[in-house]
Amino acid sequence: MKFSINQTELSNALAIVQKGVSTRSTLPILAGIYLEAHHDSIVFQTTDLDLSIQFTSTALVEEAGSAVLPGKLLVDIVKSLPDAAVHVSTDGETATITCDNSSFSIKGLSAQDWPGFPFVKTDQQISIPFETFSSMAKKVSNVVSRDDSRPILTGVLITLEDGALKMVATDSYRLSVTQKASDMGEGEFSAVISGAFVAELAALPKSGDDISIALAENQIVVSYRGTSFVNRRIEGKYPNYKQLLPSSHATRAVVDTAALAAAVKRAALLGSSGSSVRFSVSPEAQIITISSVRQDVGSTQEIVPAQVEGDPCEIAFNSSYVGEGLNSAPSDTIALELQGSMKPGIFKDTRSEDYLYLVMPVRLS
Repeated sequence: MKFSINQTELSNALAIVQKGVSTRSTLPILAGIYLEAHHDSIVFQTTDLDLSIQFTSTALVEEAGSAVLPGKLLVDIVKSLPDAAVHVSTDGETATITCDNSSFSIKGLSAQDWPGFPFVKTDQQISIPFETFSSMAKKVSNVVSRDDSRPILTGVLITLEDGALKMVATDSYRLSVTQKASDMGEGEFSAVISGAFVAELAALPKSGDDISIALAENQIVVSYRGTSFVNRRIEGKYPNYKQLLPSSHATRAVVDTAALAAAVKRAALLGSSGSSVRFSVSPEAQIITISSVRQDVGSTQEIVPAQVEGDPCEIAFNSSYVGEGLNSAPSDTIALELQGSMKPGIFKDTRSEDYLYLVMPVRLS
C-alpha cells in the first residue's frame, strides 16, 4: 500500500474514526485503525465490536492495499506533523510515514485479522437536518443514567410520531423531552440509542447536511457526510414517561432563564456537588426566593423576580439537576410548574412546547 494525503485531511479522518478504537479489549487488533487504499480513496475503519465507524477520504493512491496501524500512535503522529503532504507506505506489517523532513516507521498488525465493517440490512429510517439533530441531542444526552444495571435508561429514546420528532432521556431522578415538528411524512420510528453515542454524534462538525438513522434487527446505522456508524441497539421497553407528566399545576412561575440559573449556581456554592437548593415561590410578591443552608458553613438567599400565578409553594431540588436543565433551555424565559412540595417540578419553554424538563424534589429540611 502506498498513498499520499494532506495532513489536515488525514488528521480530520482519524479524528472521526478514532472514537471507535477499543481501549479496553483484550484483542490487540481492536486498538488499531484499518486503512484500505484503492483507486483514488482511502477507507478508514475502527471497531470495538459495539461501535463500528467507517470514513472515506480522497487521496493519491500509488499502490492499492490495506493495513492495520496502532490507533493512538497513528493519531498522535499525524497530529504532530506540519500541514503538508503525508506519504504512507507499507512493507508487510511495517508502515513508513513521511512528511517534510520527518519520517516514522511503525509496526502494524495483520490486516487479515481485521473483523471487517458490519454491513446490515435496515428497515425503518429517518433523515434529520444535522443542526436540528445536534441541538435536540445536546438537550437530552446528559440526562441519561450512568448506571449500567438498567441499560434502557443509559439510552436516548428517539421517536417519530404524529408529525413530531422527539428525543427523551431520564435517569429516574429527572426527565428531559425535546421535540420538533417534522415534515418526514407518514410512518413511525422508535429506537433507544446509547446516550454516549448520541452525544458523540451531536459533537460532529456542523453542516447543512442531513444525518440518517436506520434500524436493523439489533443495530443502529447512522450515516453523515460520508461517515457510517454502526452501533448496538439498546434492547428493552422504554419507561412510559408520559404518565409522569401531570395535566395540571397548582403554581406556575415564569422567570428569566439566565437569572434563575445564576441564582441556583450561587446558592449551590455553600454545598457540595448536587446539594439541594430551596425554591420559595410567592404569587403575592411575584418572586422566587432561592436559598441554601449548610449548618457548618452558612446560608444564602437570593430573590428572582417572576410572574407567578396560583398557590404559594416551597420545594427543594438537586442544584446540579436544575442547573443542567436551565442551561439546556432554548428560550430567554422558562416556566416552572408545581403541584406541591413533594411532587415533581416541571420546567417548560415559554415560546413553544419543544422543551420540557422534569425534576424530582428532595425533602425539605
